[in-house]
Amino acid sequence: MKITPAVLALALAGAGAITAAVVLGAPAPAPRGDHRSPVPGPSGERPSPGAPGIGDPLAPLDGNTGYTVRRYTLDFDWRAPRTPFEARTTISATATQALSRFDLDFAGNTLRTVTVDGAPAAAVRDGDELVVTPAKPVPRGRAFTVRVAYTADPTRQRHRDDAIQDYGWVPTADGTLVCAQPDGAKMIFPVNDHPSLRAPITFRVTTPAGLTAVANGRLTERVELPEGRVRWTYDSEEPVAAQLVQLAIGRFTVVDGTGPHGLALRDVVPGPLVADTEAYRALTPEHLSWLEQRLGPYPFRRYGVLVGDTDLPVALETQSLSVVPGARLLGDRVDAERDLVHELTHHWTGDSVAIRRWSDLWLSEGHARFYERLYSDTHGGPGLEEAMRAAYEEHDQWRHDDGAPAEPTAPGLFRSIRYDGSALVLLALREKVGEDTFGRIERAWVTRYRGRAAGTRDFVALASEVAGQDLTPFLTPWLYGPRTPPMPGHPDWRTDPVQD
Repeated sequence: MKITPAVLALALAGAGAITAAVVLGAPAPAPRGDHRSPVPGPSGERPSPGAPGIGDPLAPLDGNTGYTVRRYTLDFDWRAPRTPFEARTTISATATQALSRFDLDFAGNTLRTVTVDGAPAAAVRDGDELVVTPAKPVPRGRAFTVRVAYTADPTRQRHRDDAIQDYGWVPTADGTLVCAQPDGAKMIFPVNDHPSLRAPITFRVTTPAGLTAVANGRLTERVELPEGRVRWTYDSEEPVAAQLVQLAIGRFTVVDGTGPHGLALRDVVPGPLVADTEAYRALTPEHLSWLEQRLGPYPFRRYGVLVGDTDLPVALETQSLSVVPGARLLGDRVDAERDLVHELTHHWTGDSVAIRRWSDLWLSEGHARFYERLYSDTHGGPGLEEAMRAAYEEHDQWRHDDGAPAEPTAPGLFRSIRYDGSALVLLALREKVGEDTFGRIERAWVTRYRGRAAGTRDFVALASEVAGQDLTPFLTPWLYGPRTPPMPGHPDWRTDPVQD
């Protein structure tokens, strides 16, 4: 996500405290505190509940344990802006333990029915958790299918503490788009919602004629239905983290093109903005080539820009289809390119190489800001050194207010310390090891962990390996310390006094 100067912090939303029960043709599950286990299954393992969170210290209830999702299939019967519609999510999963019950992250919608392998299951709403108890326990290693039918309500959104932008469903004049970061996917569909957890997604979206539905990945089918309806089917092509999901509906024009090495390009633009945004959108092949020189081959099968015709004040790195507000593509070229390069960089760092925990966000946003600044330095924008010296001056204050780059203090997650503050860490590393070694570290990072989740310790270990020296003593105070270390090569740089 690109935070513009007008946008303040984005805080992770906590789970609600109110519990609502919906009984769906099966006995209600035991209370949360009751861990009594049913009779052991065929494997001899006694079934037990999956945990309602994977243990991320900053977001204890993000994600769930006890199973791995193999695919999501989303069926949406979309009708009109700001209008509830019928929806169904099918989750193909594999149990990683013998499950007596399990959780899905789910909020903001009216639950109808839940089945597990075709049999009615009991379901309880517990804040942002949907607790599902199947009619029979699921043995370890067994593939199983969950179907959740609900009424999706795009008028019910999650509110950010900065009071600037609601997230989840984002309404537009003639449709909608999705802003799922950080934990808004649960407003769209029942999901295992943590940035380290990914699965392929099939989108089947029915719209009125005259509108276009777009989503992550490739359009596999468009079918005209009776009564003036159209069904659009997309395949994400690659596993997607919940925070990177995109689904947009509106009066769009789809502009196809070709990038470096024959890469398929697809821009999705509101009709009236096609001509006016063309000049900046046409820069994508140049941006791809510039980043490939530094980070290696683009890691997905296609790319494009979704032009947001809405008051969304941020650009957003939804996988294979970055969202950039139309206003940014109608203004200053330097500002537009900063957004475009920032969100494109995320496809290497943040999308392909996912973060292991929310405290590793600096690896995603810091890299995107670093390459955004580096590109701007040679394309008419502020110089990298100028921007980083200004960040250095404020770094102690940012650490005081929102934690060190790799040790955020909630709710100070999407703050300046994770953007320019984390780009400064990468500059310090480059100054320490030299440009050539830094370049090898960066390419090794996105190559070794392509398609995987990785964290701060992984980065420090890899950087040390590539540099041929233990960089732990150097990087630890930069990433975790309460004060900003001296910047290599710039002994004259000073931090401003900290204000309480």
